[in-house]
Amino acid sequence: MDFSYLLAAGVFLLGYVFGSVPNGLWLVKALHHIDIRQYGSGNIGATNVFRTVGPETAAIVLIGDMLKGIVPLYIADHCIGAGASLVAITALGALLGHNYSLFLGFKGGKGVATGLGLFLYMLPVSAGVGFLVWAVLVAVTRYVSLGSIAAALVAAGSAWYFAYPWPYAAFGTLAALFVVIRHKDNIKRLANGTESKIKPGRMK
Repeated sequence: MDFSYLLAAGVFLLGYVFGSVPNGLWLVKALHHIDIRQYGSGNIGATNVFRTVGPETAAIVLIGDMLKGIVPLYIADHCIGAGASLVAITALGALLGHNYSLFLGFKGGKGVATGLGLFLYMLPVSAGVGFLVWAVLVAVTRYVSLGSIAAALVAAGSAWYFAYPWPYAAFGTLAALFVVIRHKDNIKRLANGTESKIKPGRMK
């Protein structure tokens, strides 16, 4: 399908609305009757859910946040027939929706899980490389933030190495920068040794 600014705006909005769905907030409220924003780091992502209420709910949130990226890309790619540039614009909308949700007063998560879903669809080999980096670093250091930052940067760099379409690789680079920016407070805590290590919570 040929590129048009009207279509670009449409697929961006499609991605943004899907990305805005606050899975962590809604699922934890439904299953545990608490506002996840009032616990731990205050973030609605899977890591804070894991620390607060445990791995089962965190796994559901993780999958839901990944699907926020995958579903709009599938719609743009297969239902609308968008080309690589428009799929990348859809992905940007989903990432911004997750980080600046219209349901949360334009606040949101840190983009890692939704970014993973986007990478899995657009840059699957890079997603695998990034996940491997994340898994090793988290297993060794127990710092999810460190693993997430490193994984995003490595995955973005590998997208250019594996010669994916340039709009996809460019999106990967932009997404990695978003992850780093959204983790700026974690980076400060990592530098001064006050960052929390991962361990599951069991609040009911």
